[in-house]
Amino acid sequence: MLTDIHRKEIENLYATPIAQQTAFWSVVKKRLGASTLAVNFKSKNSLIFNSVEDESSILSDISVIIRRLDSKNSIAYVPYGPELEPDEEFQGMFLEELSESLRDFLPKDCIMIRYDLCWESYWAKETDFFDTEGVWIGEPAKNTQEMRFNFNTINWNFKKAYYNILPSNTIYLDLTPDTDVILNRMRSKTRYNIGLSQRKGVNVVQLGLENLDIWYSLYQETARRNRILINDIKYFETVLSSNADNTESPAKVYLLAAVYDRMPLAAMFLIITGHRGSYLYGASSSEHRNLMATYALQWEAIKISKAMGCTEYDMFGVSPGPDPSHPLYGLYKFKIGFGGDLYHGLGCWDYPLKPAEYNQFISSELNSQGFHLNN
Repeated sequence: MLTDIHRKEIENLYATPIAQQTAFWSVVKKRLGASTLAVNFKSKNSLIFNSVEDESSILSDISVIIRRLDSKNSIAYVPYGPELEPDEEFQGMFLEELSESLRDFLPKDCIMIRYDLCWESYWAKETDFFDTEGVWIGEPAKNTQEMRFNFNTINWNFKKAYYNILPSNTIYLDLTPDTDVILNRMRSKTRYNIGLSQRKGVNVVQLGLENLDIWYSLYQETARRNRILINDIKYFETVLSSNADNTESPAKVYLLAAVYDRMPLAAMFLIITGHRGSYLYGASSSEHRNLMATYALQWEAIKISKAMGCTEYDMFGVSPGPDPSHPLYGLYKFKIGFGGDLYHGLGCWDYPLKPAEYNQFISSELNSQGFHLNN
């Protein structure tokens, strides 16, 4: 199924709309102390797509981050990769062959490969997994998921991770129409709030590294309010200052802030990769929430993305549906108003390389704190 498998320089990672699979993201991770590698591969289209019968081939690649657990063990993490998405019946066998091929390029003490797949969930394509109002009810039990994913594989080795690292549910906005059409596709309340913020004098400005403290102050306030773990300011400094312009997959990062009467009310990181603009990180103040600054901020990010030639905008991270008990429901309620399409990915899947060590890791992971702070 796969041929011409070889390691290559990070700079030669192919252009992609997936920010986490770009050379830019690898540069960010390396500057933060992580080890990264890029692997190239080729496949005949007829072996991974049902609709292709000719002998044509496709070249693709994958970016892998190596994370050390301790002095004796490491894991390989593939954020939102691989980008190449075979037809469903070939996905397990494709990823199995890729995993076995990656063994030669990974550290000898690597105990697993974790794929954070943005491939569309099988169960988001089937009407049986939607209720009478068209709301997705989610995936089936873990063992049922694993049975289906491992279909056609040789080793039946894939395990569904208990947690997803990156969001598996997002909302995509189509940016191909004129801005007036994009605006009209939004819910009326969202359009009203965008107009309200403008009428009340909220302005959106671009910030530089010298203003990173403005972002970080809002970010800390948001983290306290929502009880989430936070990154050090150095992390955001690295994202904003990294450069991969001399590579095949660069990115453009904007730090935007919504300001009222010289007071920053909200801020966000916008990243442009290929034909996609993505809402990467966001933060807001508890002050003057009636001015709807976050709406002005998103609308400006959408317009910038379109002006940069993007054809889609990724709202990045929501609950899988309108469930008020879900920790990301607030984001869902806010973002769905912008008129995009809800998308459900497969999330994190593990390929254990050392079963005993993997089982020990999973046990410790289940007892870890996770993204949200414990009560």
